Amino acid sequence: MRVTTAPPKWQLLSPEDKKERASRVKVALLDFRADSVTRNDISTAVQLRELSSDSPTAYDGLLSRLFVVEDLSRDLIESLGLNLDVDPMFFREHISDYIWYNTRDPWIELPDIDLVSRKRSYFHVAYSPTRYFRTHKDLSLARMEAGGFNVLRRINRDAIWVPGADIPGSEVGLLRSKISFWLQPRKESSTDPVTAILLVDPSITRGFPLWGGHNDFDVCPSVTDKVRAKRPQNSVFEDMIYHLQNMSAEDLAMVGRDPRMLFQKPLCVVCAEWQTLLQYTNTRLTQLEWEIQDPYLRNVEEDLTTTLDKLHPWRRRFPLFKTIVSEVLTKVIRREEFPFATTNSLLILEKDFELILDQLNQLHNRAERIMSVVTAVMSIEESKKALGQNRSLARLTYLAVTFVPLSFVSSFFAMNEDVTRLGRTFWIYFAVAIPVTLSALIVVRFSDTLSNIAGRLLQFSATKGQ
Repeated sequence: MRVTTAPPKWQLLSPEDKKERASRVKVALLDFRADSVTRNDISTAVQLRELSSDSPTAYDGLLSRLFVVEDLSRDLIESLGLNLDVDPMFFREHISDYIWYNTRDPWIELPDIDLVSRKRSYFHVAYSPTRYFRTHKDLSLARMEAGGFNVLRRINRDAIWVPGADIPGSEVGLLRSKISFWLQPRKESSTDPVTAILLVDPSITRGFPLWGGHNDFDVCPSVTDKVRAKRPQNSVFEDMIYHLQNMSAEDLAMVGRDPRMLFQKPLCVVCAEWQTLLQYTNTRLTQLEWEIQDPYLRNVEEDLTTTLDKLHPWRRRFPLFKTIVSEVLTKVIRREEFPFATTNSLLILEKDFELILDQLNQLHNRAERIMSVVTAVMSIEESKKALGQNRSLARLTYLAVTFVPLSFVSSFFAMNEDVTRLGRTFWIYFAVAIPVTLSALIVVRFSDTLSNIAGRLLQFSATKGQ
């Protein structure tokens, strides 16, 4: 395998970059026992080949073994794929984050039909974590950092800045992220330890998790309980490992009946990230509603067209978000047929994702209503502008009506060749011009009324004639 990154990136890399990316390895091997979880960090392909080729049965008391992998590379894929017999599609489907494809893209990933996907021992879950950046430069550097990943991951700029609420120049980025879980095939009657792989995305170091990141999943401990280590907040890799290392003995015992139990905590992290995104979306829609109600909350140079520009990206995202959450429900959580599973340990999260989908529907409908309100307000404002223009035209009409009779009368009296004779008749100009002008103004001002009177008189005369 020559290509070690997303195909669009490969042709842009230098030979030195290709060599470094091809040998990139960052793996944590977690060995689960009834009373402990052992971590072994792996940073080279040689280590990975040695540990992945070991049989789990050689370790006493081992219940399950999980390879937590950050990013992908050629050496990593070949080492794990060869020794664990991994389906190549598992790695391929994790590489890209495309929402749609061009008709000429050769790297398109056509979805499997449900009959085929149920037979596979892996699944992928997409989600969109949020990240706060204090300056535009931080966002640009974060995008460059994401370009250094082997997997294709991008940051969408929200592009909504609210005066008085946000720091000038600050940004919020929506990441396109994905986690993937694979279970090693084995015989149905086998009692060997479970071996699985969890793929997670590299972390962006620029910026901060929005609102400090998601909450912990455990209830507040008692004052007599042992204090746990602080949860990592700036690394997806370490965050996943933290939750996996703190699995209870009951959860570890469940792995034998359902290997998907190893994916329950990572899926909780995904659920928490969706909750943060929903809260952020609600905040932005509320701010847009306030902008419509109070124009002083907008920038001086902004109008409602700018509000529409802010709203359009969210209207485009909501259908995508709903599709992603629906796929998690149907293809992951509600999937009853999974290799070597006699129960479904992920069903406990069904209600949470149903609530997320319901909130997405509500926010989508709310965005559509805001769009209708903005359009209606813009129509009202345009009508007011049109009325103002009509008043200006009316003033011009009055001026024209005023000066046209004066021009006519002055032209009429100017037809006399002997100007000296006008001295005795000059007063006649005003005596004629003023009544004619007033008559013209009255006709223009009350033209509608006079038209109604004339129509009634004609109708009366026609009736009397009959």
